[in-house]
Amino acid sequence: MFANRFTAFVDACTLAGALKRNILLTLAEAEFFRIRWSAEVLAETQSAIEKILTHRGFVDAADRAYRARQFMEDAFAEALVVDFDDFLCACNGLPDPGDAHVVAAALKTRAATIVTDNLKHFPADLLAPLNIEVRSADDFIADTISLDPGRAVAALRRMRVRLKKPEKTAELLLLDMEAVGLVGTVDVLKPHALSL
Repeated sequence: MFANRFTAFVDACTLAGALKRNILLTLAEAEFFRIRWSAEVLAETQSAIEKILTHRGFVDAADRAYRARQFMEDAFAEALVVDFDDFLCACNGLPDPGDAHVVAAALKTRAATIVTDNLKHFPADLLAPLNIEVRSADDFIADTISLDPGRAVAALRRMRVRLKKPEKTAELLLLDMEAVGLVGTVDVLKPHALSL
């Protein structure tokens, strides 16, 4: 699974929370995989970030959510998948028809995996014939780190050092990961905590 061969399409639910988003983008930037999304996913992500920040009391939640989306678009200009409507016909039978755009865009970009925390919305029996695997963010991140722990931990250390409000020790970062459900990821990282 290396960036020149492996493509992952990320669903909005994995990008809404800051920590999961930062980890996924950090690993994509380190070229562990090619990250892909659609305009629909970005719009859903922006809306979800705005709701999260509004709930936390940020008066500039809309501006912050917009800037987060702009950062993603600017940093990963090649990630945007367009013109995938022709693939919608292959997406019948999903529990939530509103998720068809995710599968269609993943098919268009030939993604091997859809990274989502809404696993029940993407049944394996429907996606296996399309050669698409569905993984939770935790499973995907943990497996990605396991490919090359040294390089992954170095990338995540750079991410941790960039965090300034507030600054994070490795121990606090691992606790934050656990708090957002990245339990498998924490298990993979714990043996490398001194390097993180």
